Amino acid sequence: QVQLVESGGGLVQPGGSLRLSCAASGSIFSINSMGWYRQAPGKERELVANIIIGVRTSYANSVKGRFTISRDNAKNTVNLQMNSLKPEDTAVYFCNAQVRKASDPTTFYHYWGQGTQVTVSS
Repeated sequence: QVQLVESGGGLVQPGGSLRLSCAASGSIFSINSMGWYRQAPGKERELVANIIIGVRTSYANSVKGRFTISRDNAKNTVNLQMNSLKPEDTAVYFCNAQVRKASDPTTFYHYWGQGTQVTVSS
């Protein structure tokens, strides 16, 4: 009923930039928060950035000053601008959203996208 689709991943050189986007679709009543997670081979999934809609944003210490999360409310889209990329940023990046569905607006639901690969290498 609700789907998240990520885009914008790819291969970049160290110091380069990428902009990830995540579009939410379906019978959404409201979106409470959206965030980006990443998982590198052999490592656990970690929170990169999160935005509580209309309230605040937060970032992992490793990306502060380099990444910026933003929201396009009209399109139910969250973006992650990634600058000054480092090899250690290489991972699959997943979009997450906490929403209320039109069919059950009293309950919070979490959804995940399929992930988009980001590779930082020379």
